[in-house]
Amino acid sequence: MENHRDLLRRMFDAAIDAAQPSRCVPAHLPPRPRGRLVVIGAGKASAAMARAVEDHWEGALSGLVVTRYGHGVPCDRIEIVEAAHPVPDAAGLRTAGRMLERVAGLGPDDLVLCLISGGGSALLTQPIEGLTLEDKQAVNHGLLRSGAGIREMNCVRRHLSAIKGGRLAAACHPARVVTLLISDVPGDDPIDVASGPTVADPTRCSDALDVIRRYGIELPPAALEALTSGRGETVKPGDARLRKAETRVIATPQMALEAAAAVAGNAGIPAHILGDSIEGEAKDVGKVMAGIALQIARHRQPFEPPCVLLSGGETTVTVRGPGRGGRNVEFLLSFAITVEGHPGIYALAGDTDGVDGLDEAAGAYAAPDSLARAWRLGIKPGASLANNDAHGFFEALGDAVVTGPTLTNVNDFRAILITEEVARPCM
Repeated sequence: MENHRDLLRRMFDAAIDAAQPSRCVPAHLPPRPRGRLVVIGAGKASAAMARAVEDHWEGALSGLVVTRYGHGVPCDRIEIVEAAHPVPDAAGLRTAGRMLERVAGLGPDDLVLCLISGGGSALLTQPIEGLTLEDKQAVNHGLLRSGAGIREMNCVRRHLSAIKGGRLAAACHPARVVTLLISDVPGDDPIDVASGPTVADPTRCSDALDVIRRYGIELPPAALEALTSGRGETVKPGDARLRKAETRVIATPQMALEAAAAVAGNAGIPAHILGDSIEGEAKDVGKVMAGIALQIARHRQPFEPPCVLLSGGETTVTVRGPGRGGRNVEFLLSFAITVEGHPGIYALAGDTDGVDGLDEAAGAYAAPDSLARAWRLGIKPGASLANNDAHGFFEALGDAVVTGPTLTNVNDFRAILITEEVARPCM
């Protein structure tokens, strides 16, 4: 068998490559309109999507796209702006306002091509009237630290925005709107990717308030008023302004996992996809996955080793310590602690956008000797986990996985390799 670490990394790279805009965008471009083509978009992959549009579109076009700092791609006719993620900044605010101005006054023969990917919620920031950028920043900080799931966070964001929850598509009316979407959310529901700027929203302000109460999130007074008064209500299904809006999901976590499974298969190792939409507290998911891996290693159930377990989705981290967070590395550290250095279990976990949490590492690699090496360095694995400092843990071991911006985003990637190496006797 080839080097375990190299095999896991090749699977991760294949997952990322399968969701590259240059592969996914061209086949989904709509026919040329009778009028103008205006390209807009937001997300970590949006600049690369814009480049793919320019490379394959015959005819005139113009546009404006916002992406995360460091994720820009040079374009000739589509303006690329970089802004902050996961907490919005003034650059994102200005760009959202300009985007709404860009689509105002379009006619029924015009086409708006909207390029949406994960990260757009923070990048496309336009508070509803009465809220400031500082209010939105405070809301995002509270949501990110609360442990709320992505659907819950985006429900709140939609109802405090002047551009999300279908409002961007409504602003394009009467032009036709075609959204090309790279999904980073469990279930691939377009309303949850970038908080659904071009799709109708069935949720209500009362649902957003339920999330706030459930997690004890403290809102700025203006945000609380917008929700309690119902002033933040979004565009609902059946709204005539969205009648000409169409959404095409062009890349998903499942596609990425299937690409990784093919790499394992070509190496002669069966791969089993456990799910593309696994959610929950990252350290808890780590324990569950460790239990499955140990069952395979010890009892050859439910699969025969050697094998690879693949999964995706979006876990959460309730930040309680002073560390940098990162749901993939928190999952991996919890996993490593639970398998306790079993000699036949290896794993890699990473975010397909190249950024895990607030850190510039995509994720990390864990091997049977990870805990032992940490102890020799004077690092206590349990303390690192309690402090939400898994990034620091794997960084110290030299086991961080650093890709740089990948220019796509199909959420978390987890690969666990169980080999045929002899297990330790049970104590």
